[in-house]
Amino acid sequence: MAGYRAEDEYDYLFKLVLIGDSGVGKSNLLSRFTKNEFNLESKSTIGVEFATRTLNIDGKVIKAQIWDTAGQERYRAITSAYYRGAVGALLVYDVTRRPTFESAVRWLKELRDHTDPNMVVMLIGNKSDLRHLVAVSTEDGKDFAERESLYFMETSALEATNVDNAFTEVLTQIYRIVRKKAVEAGDETATSSVPSKGETINVKDDTSTWKRLGCCSS
Repeated sequence: MAGYRAEDEYDYLFKLVLIGDSGVGKSNLLSRFTKNEFNLESKSTIGVEFATRTLNIDGKVIKAQIWDTAGQERYRAITSAYYRGAVGALLVYDVTRRPTFESAVRWLKELRDHTDPNMVVMLIGNKSDLRHLVAVSTEDGKDFAERESLYFMETSALEATNVDNAFTEVLTQIYRIVRKKAVEAGDETATSSVPSKGETINVKDDTSTWKRLGCCSS
């Protein structure tokens, strides 16, 4: 077929959002995951941007559309459109800056105000390579994640540590929710059927069939 490109073919499209204070490394997490790049000179994001990456999960082709926005207060008017349709979120703080961790409570509230409370959320302690500057212990991160029923991982966008693992875990959990919903709805072809190309799967309104497993750090 003329103009056919393999990357256009996927079974599911999931929208993820990156949230957290400015300067915690959201944009570098995004570029590391989608392009395997890291920019030491990266500037704060102005407005909104997104990037995509396609993965194979449980034999299905999953396309992740990951949105990144500035953490500065003055850009928070875009929240409604930013969160719309998102089925997963990565809430990022900087392990070397305690205030960015303390802000996680506010970011989580904003996320839950704009989305279904049962969406898949992972707490990310970024910049784990700066061990000598750590101001937020791994235990503090785990404790907060367990209290709020979030997944948890520490990452380094600089060293590419756990970046793929974090995004892949979120996408895997979203896919398994979708598959479980289809099976429970009595769709006998749920495990083999392919949605129409480009179909966005929304996992909202799933309080009865999905309960987060809590913190997972592996």
